[in-house]
Amino acid sequence: MEWILASASPRRKELLGELIENFEIMPAQGEEDLHALTGARLVEALAAQKATEVASRSEANGKAVLGADTIVCLDGKTLGKPKDEAEAKRMLAALSGRSHEVFTGVCISYPKAGKRETLVASDRTLVHFETLSASQIEAYVKTGSPMDKAGAYGIQDGGLVRSIEGSLSNVIGLPVELCARMIKQAGI
Repeated sequence: MEWILASASPRRKELLGELIENFEIMPAQGEEDLHALTGARLVEALAAQKATEVASRSEANGKAVLGADTIVCLDGKTLGKPKDEAEAKRMLAALSGRSHEVFTGVCISYPKAGKRETLVASDRTLVHFETLSASQIEAYVKTGSPMDKAGAYGIQDGGLVRSIEGSLSNVIGLPVELCARMIKQAGI
């Protein structure tokens, strides 16, 4: 089966490469706007939206498509990607010294018996953040790394997270263990 990753994320590309040797990159173009939902339901809906959009393209005919979306939730509030440096600083200050949840939704859309089947699931990881000073936050934001990440941080950047309960790859942006189970379930 040929595969398409419906994301331009270098982190998702690297993680999917642990499961699938060859795949195309074809980012979804649609808007991510389902704010009436939260947590697992939100990321599952966004992942499905991305996979469905890419699967509907003629270039995806006969190929499996994997879409994913990650959010950070603090006190029931969703933290997506920061709009600017000031928002990144506010997010990091809010996370500092506290625990929050990271949800990643995964959708696999694949051809089977002449039609498209879809599997959707999500993973949750509890993340315990280090206490960060204003100068640490300022220095981290200046690196530019927070700007394309939910919650304004990348766990792989180091020094921000004290510990986690759950999947590390989920926090990075693609829960490898969940994806492996879904691929097996789909029989592809």
